Amino acid sequence: MRKFIQLALLLLVTAFAQAQTAPGKDKMRELIRDNFAFAEAQYRYMATLSPPDKMPQSYDEKEKKLLARDIRWWCSGFYPGTLWYIYEQTGSEAIKKEAERALEVITPNQTYTGNHDLGFMMYCSFGNAYRLTKKEAYKDIIFRSAESLSTRYRPAIKSIQSWNGNKYFKCPVIIDNMMNLEMMCWVTDNGGDKKYKEIAVNHSNTTIKNHFRPDYSSYHVVDYDLQTGKVIRKATWQGAADCSSWSRGQSWALYGYAMMYRFTKNKKYLKQAVHIADFILHHPNLPEDKIPFWDFDAPRIPSAKRDASAAAIMASALLELGRYTDGDKKREFVASAETILESLSGENYRARQGENGGFLLLHSTGALPMNSEVDVPLIYADYYFLEALKRYKDWYLD
Repeated sequence: MRKFIQLALLLLVTAFAQAQTAPGKDKMRELIRDNFAFAEAQYRYMATLSPPDKMPQSYDEKEKKLLARDIRWWCSGFYPGTLWYIYEQTGSEAIKKEAERALEVITPNQTYTGNHDLGFMMYCSFGNAYRLTKKEAYKDIIFRSAESLSTRYRPAIKSIQSWNGNKYFKCPVIIDNMMNLEMMCWVTDNGGDKKYKEIAVNHSNTTIKNHFRPDYSSYHVVDYDLQTGKVIRKATWQGAADCSSWSRGQSWALYGYAMMYRFTKNKKYLKQAVHIADFILHHPNLPEDKIPFWDFDAPRIPSAKRDASAAAIMASALLELGRYTDGDKKREFVASAETILESLSGENYRARQGENGGFLLLHSTGALPMNSEVDVPLIYADYYFLEALKRYKDWYLD
């Protein structure tokens, strides 16, 4: 009789828990469905505004004009990548056709060696295309892109040089560069040369050593002397100050180490990602809606500009990190991602249909110190927003 009572109580507790969580899951399921339907409509509209030889980047609300960039701009892969995410969820042939057209436009980037952004440019685009279509031609382009990126690896510092030397820096490496390592790891794991993953591991280790402060916040730029391999200085280019924590940079770091753990299962990377997440989520300047100010140390908080792009990247990274953690940490990471996705889906951050040049999100900040792309839609904010929605659906609903 006692065992029967215990079993009955267990069933009641389980049923209660399911009753409590089902509405939340249903809400997220509807939120995801609604956002992808909205995205299809918006990007079909955006396609009518886009020039044939450039990639959409932002929108000038005052001039009512879509802003597009040359294919060598670091963001050129996000437009086709976003289209592939939309096609995957909606099955829209019009979206697929536009994605294929955009890929043709950026194909010449596969041999570009002018900066470190080949992962953004060619893996976010052709990586998603190959994942969905399995076309060998797409895979070949990803492989050639990895080879191009590898030419920027500098053995003296065991890192990929981000930008070419200039009057400000000799050999700059930026935290954003962690994102481009995904392509390198993927190519090795899918039949390519092992050197690409070795480069990614070396770069990750060097970044842990030199980019992070004791509280696990990250500098934006570390400049190196290629003759000695030593650090010259630690600085910023887009943050509020050399010593500040530029929000999107923290999101790049979080995403990068969660991703590197996926490819290597090295617990050092998982530990790093958890520490970065703790810094972000427990920072006293993180707003309640979890859409960060453009810099965690920005002047004039709480009136400082927000950065929806940093939030979208953060949400996607937290959802991946939730797969590798358990208990309270897992619950915190997933719940925080949910809050971000709900915030970005609300009227404060999501555009109205037929407006915003077809972009989904409002209020991103590109480079405030240079008065560049301040409080505007940005293509990569949309990309990581949809990626996070897809990840939630794949990992926490289905």
